[in-house]
Amino acid sequence: MEQFLLDLKREKYNGSYDLAYKTINHLRKIITQTRWANANELMAIIREAGKRMVSAQPSEYVIGNMVRRVLKIIREEYVRIQGESEESVNKGSLHKMVTSDQDFQDFNTPLKELKTIVMEAVNEYIDEMEASIHNIAAQAVEHIHSDEVILTVGKSRTVEAFLKQAAKKRKFHVIVVEGAPLYHGHELAKSLASKKIETTVVTDSAVFAMMSRVNKVIIGTHSVLANGGLKAVNGAHMVALAARQHAVPVIVLGAMFKLCLLHHSALGGNEASFNRLSSPQEVMDHYEGGTEILSDVQIYCPTFDYVPPELVTLFISNIGGNAPSYMYRLLSELYHPDDHEL
Repeated sequence: MEQFLLDLKREKYNGSYDLAYKTINHLRKIITQTRWANANELMAIIREAGKRMVSAQPSEYVIGNMVRRVLKIIREEYVRIQGESEESVNKGSLHKMVTSDQDFQDFNTPLKELKTIVMEAVNEYIDEMEASIHNIAAQAVEHIHSDEVILTVGKSRTVEAFLKQAAKKRKFHVIVVEGAPLYHGHELAKSLASKKIETTVVTDSAVFAMMSRVNKVIIGTHSVLANGGLKAVNGAHMVALAARQHAVPVIVLGAMFKLCLLHHSALGGNEASFNRLSSPQEVMDHYEGGTEILSDVQIYCPTFDYVPPELVTLFISNIGGNAPSYMYRLLSELYHPDDHEL
């Protein structure tokens, strides 16, 4: 556990999927290697470990998502072994909320087969995560048509797979916003060009001028918030605003494990827990400004943008497409109400 927490603090992971996979794999080890007598004790162990992991890297929401998902799996499997319906543990209706005392589950009954069945369910969920990019890419032909102009920003592996899948049956043009100062857009453009996809790289300042030629904006996201808003790469908000001005639909690609329970307003304007500031070395070199200027200048280089839900047209996940206003329903299916607060 200590080594895993140290890796989290040192950011030894490559993107949201890699972090989600490492987190749930660590939780799987906790289930198999710790001593517990019943589901209640197991959930307490998972919840305590989850608190430590979230506090080690609070800006990565997929950690909390994985912890809550495993807790939901434990609840579901316990109820299924007991031979009851899942509705008794999922308070999904007003009637269930009113009669929740009658349907109360204490999860204290020891069940020999619980560990085996929970492990099988966790493994199935990991398989679902591994196939998420392929399931999203399989929907590409439905959304990208021939001779369209697609705009994207930065580099997203999900967007890359989506565009490459569409290119097998469609011929279209991609405009890639370079995403200064990290310039990940150049990597995406090079990868798309290697697959014979017509690609143009533009600077961030040229987005508004190019938007009039664009048919669709397709971007990836770091996390999807509970209200349907996005925590996306820096520059995504600017692109979404330009798209709304030109009435261009904005399509967001992201697997279900990126859907989290947080609202941007719930953070209380605390950008430290929402954003991450990278080194300003890329924006202004220490030797460019001189000591006299830099001593009076504060340079903020945020990694992420918040994109409000009204700027998003469609959210495409591995289970299909949904409007941002539908996120609340997906959240109720993914996480149990009792696990919202770890």
